[in-house]
Amino acid sequence: ENKILVAQHPLLTVANKTATLVCNYTYNGTGKEFRASLHKGTDSAVEVCFVSWNMTKISSNSNKEFNCKGIHDKDKVIFSLWNMTASQTDIYFCKIEAMYPPPYVYNEKSNGTVIHVKDIPTQMQESQSTSSYWIMVAVTGVLAFYSTLITAVFINYWQKSKEKMYHQSDYMNMTPRHPPYQKNKGYPSYAPTRDYTAYRS
Repeated sequence: ENKILVAQHPLLTVANKTATLVCNYTYNGTGKEFRASLHKGTDSAVEVCFVSWNMTKISSNSNKEFNCKGIHDKDKVIFSLWNMTASQTDIYFCKIEAMYPPPYVYNEKSNGTVIHVKDIPTQMQESQSTSSYWIMVAVTGVLAFYSTLITAVFINYWQKSKEKMYHQSDYMNMTPRHPPYQKNKGYPSYAPTRDYTAYRS
């Protein structure tokens, strides 16, 4: 008599949104084409995903509401689920079917596996958002401090440069005088000639 028996782990606790459910099975028939599927709910109403294989080809597909992939490995099928949410906490059943050649055989319903998806606590979410807020405040404060410091240094440098330029602009006697090489060329005198006869004895 062809018969398929399935064994599953009774409980999986998911803390990181990823679960790996292993369906171990035994089959004493001569089937060459198989299909394994994962079902959700006590009545197995929702097919989460499936994998089918024969001697040459393997194919897999997933329900659009789940991120799931099935892999066949000798006498077991491994279903990997990721990005799970707390609302997906439920009991899951493995179904193994021998599709070809006849007769068609599938396993009796197993005890299933309860997948408990833990939700991130609200307090942890709040603490994460609070820490993110304070990190942003700290970064903004540091940037503001350095901006103020750079502005102060620039203003100080500008004032010192201005003072230096002011001290360098001393008063200069602007009275025009003969250029040295023009004294004997008949040009008119630009500066009054001092009378030295008054000082002669």
